[in-house]
Amino acid sequence: MSSNTNIQSVLTENRAFAPSAEFVGQAQLNADKLAALHAAAQADHLGFWADLARKEVAWQTPFTTVLDDAEAPNFKWFVDGRTNASVNCLDRHLGARGDQVAIRYEGEQGDTRTYTYKQLHAEVCKTANALKSLGVAKGDRVAIYMPMTADAAIAMLACARIGAIHTVIFGGFSASSIKDRVEDTQAKLLITSDGGRRGGHIVELKRTADDALAQGCATIEKVLMFRRTGHDVPFNPARDVWANALIEQQSTECEPEWVESEHPLFLLYTSGSTGKPKGIQHSTGGYMVGATATSKWVFDLRQGDVFWCTADVGWVTGHSYVVYGPLSAGSTVMMYEGTPMVPDAGRFWKICQDHGVTIFYTAPTAIRALMKAGDQWPGQYDLSKLRLLGSVGEPINPEAWMWYHRVVGKEKLPIVDTWWQTETGTIMISPIPGAIATKPGSCTKPLPGIAVDIVDEGGNRIEGNDQGGYLVVTKPWPSMLRGIWGNPERFVSTYWGQFKDAPAGYATPTGKWTYLAGDGAHRDTDGYYWIMGRTDDVLNVSGHRLGTMEIESALVSHPRVAEAAVVGRPHEVKGESVFAFVICNGERPTGADAEAFTKELREHVAREIGALAKPDDIRFADNLPKTRSGKIMRRLLRSIAKGEVITQDTSTLENPGIVDQLAGKA
Repeated sequence: MSSNTNIQSVLTENRAFAPSAEFVGQAQLNADKLAALHAAAQADHLGFWADLARKEVAWQTPFTTVLDDAEAPNFKWFVDGRTNASVNCLDRHLGARGDQVAIRYEGEQGDTRTYTYKQLHAEVCKTANALKSLGVAKGDRVAIYMPMTADAAIAMLACARIGAIHTVIFGGFSASSIKDRVEDTQAKLLITSDGGRRGGHIVELKRTADDALAQGCATIEKVLMFRRTGHDVPFNPARDVWANALIEQQSTECEPEWVESEHPLFLLYTSGSTGKPKGIQHSTGGYMVGATATSKWVFDLRQGDVFWCTADVGWVTGHSYVVYGPLSAGSTVMMYEGTPMVPDAGRFWKICQDHGVTIFYTAPTAIRALMKAGDQWPGQYDLSKLRLLGSVGEPINPEAWMWYHRVVGKEKLPIVDTWWQTETGTIMISPIPGAIATKPGSCTKPLPGIAVDIVDEGGNRIEGNDQGGYLVVTKPWPSMLRGIWGNPERFVSTYWGQFKDAPAGYATPTGKWTYLAGDGAHRDTDGYYWIMGRTDDVLNVSGHRLGTMEIESALVSHPRVAEAAVVGRPHEVKGESVFAFVICNGERPTGADAEAFTKELREHVAREIGALAKPDDIRFADNLPKTRSGKIMRRLLRSIAKGEVITQDTSTLENPGIVDQLAGKA
C-alpha cells in the first residue's frame, strides 16, 4: 500500500454506542481506570508488563529480567522466572473456588457434564500421570486430535502440567493434515477419540488418525484414544491404548513440572501464503500473562459469570479463551460439541438459556448464519442472563453487528469486536466494554501495553485518518509468537523482514524491528481501527486499493443479502476486477431475476462506497465454501473466480458439494 493512495473503500460508519450507565457502574474497568493503564504502559512499557505479570501469574521462581531483546526479533520475556500453566488454571483456585464449576459441557445429542475446579484438577492430574506412564516427559510433543469435548481441554492441561508441548489439530482436518503436523513436530504421542459428533453425524476421528499414521508419522509411539461415540473402530493393541481405562488407574495427585517462562506451551499451525502451514510457537509465561489479563479486561469477568467462547480448541481462540485465559482468571467455561443448526437454528440460544451463559463470544460467520435463520429464533429463549457479546475471527460486517446488537443484545449489551491472530496469542485491539463506545465493524482501540500503528510500504507512519496501510505492532508484547517451529528464517522473513529498521520500529541491539500483522487497516478521526482484511485480500483496481471486507459489508447492508465474499480476478486493464459471491435471504435468484438483482447490487455498492468498488461479476449461490470451523475458504473462491481447475483439498469443507454450484456447474 502506498501512503499517497486514496483508499476509496472506506465504508462510512457514523453510528456509535456508548456502554449503559448500569454496565459502567459495575464494570471492572471504567474510562478512568483504562486511561490509567494506558498511561502506565506509555510511561514505562517494560515496567507495566512486569507489574502485570506479577499480578496475573503465579510464579514458582520470580523473574528478574523482564525482556531480553539481545537476539531480536527472538524476544524473550520474564526469562529467569519459572511457572506452570496448569497450576495457574487449576491449583491456585482450589482454596477460594474449588467447588465452583470450572467447565460446563454439552454434546450435540444433549448429554452434559460439569467439572468443579477440584474435579477438573483431579482429572488433569490423572491424565497427566497417564501420559507419564506412556513415557511422555518435559519437552516431548503431543498431538491432540479430539472432538470439542471437556476431555480435549483436560488433555491440553495435562500436557502443560508435565511440561509436554501440545499441538492441537482441529478435528475437521484430513489425514494428510495430521501427518504434516505430526511429522513437523516429531510428536511422540497422539491423543484422539473413537469419533466426534457434528451435524447429526459421527466424525471418524480414529479412522482418520489411523490413515495419517499409515502414511508416515514414524515418531508416534502410542495412540491414546478416548471413548466418545462408542461405535466400532480399528484398534491396534501394539500401539493403541484406551484412555478412559488407563486414566482411571491413576492417582489424583501429580506434582507440576515447573518450567522456564520461555518453555514452549504449545505449537499451533496456521496457513501461510505459500500454502505450507506454519507451526506457531508460544511460550508459557508470557502467553499466560496475556491470556489472563485480556480475559479479565475484554470480557469484564466477574464472579458468577458463565463464559462461552464457541471456538473449537483446534484454533487459537479455543486455546486462549476456552481453556487458558478464562480458567486462569477463575471463570466458569461453557463448551459445546456440535453445530449451531442442530436440531435447529435455536441451538446456541437454548444453550445460553439452559446454562445461564452471561458472556457469548462467537465468529461473524456464525452471527451471519444465525441472522439468516431469522429473528424469531433468539426470541424463543430466555437470554436475560447475557450481559456481554463478542466477535472474533474476521472483521464483522456492520449490518451483522447491528443484528447482533438489536436482536441478541436487545440494544443494551456491549459488543467487543476483537482483533488478534494465532501469532499474537491473545487479543490486541478491542473495546473495553465499560469504557469505550463501540462502532459497528470497528475493533476500536489497542489494549493497554499494545503499540499498533498503520504504515506505508516504506514503514513510515501514516498520519492522516481514513487512509489505508499496513497494520503493524511497534513494540514487543509478552504473548507474542516465539518463532515458527523448525524454521527460524521463515519466522524472520514472514513477520519481521519487510520493515526491518523502518522508522516505526522497536530499537534493539540488533536493529529496529516492526511486526507485520499481514492485515490492512485504517484509523478514523476518533483513533478507532478498522481492519480491511488480509493484505492479500486487498484488491488493486485501477491503481486504487479496495478492501474486500468493505465491499462485502456494502453488499450485506442490502436487505436481501445474507452473506457475501469478495475476491479479485485478474483484469488486463484494471489489474484486478471485483468478483463477488452472494448468498441471499430466501431463494437463490436465477434467470432474469438474477440479472436484475445483479444490476441492483452493483448500484447499491456504488452508493455505499463508490463506483470504483462495483463488482464486475456477481455469482449467486446457496452457501459459501466453509471449513468445519466456519472459515470461508477464500483461496478456493479465488480459483473459481479465475476459472481455474480446482486443485485445492476440499475434504475439510463443511459443504464440499457447493463447489460445483459456485463454479457455475450446478
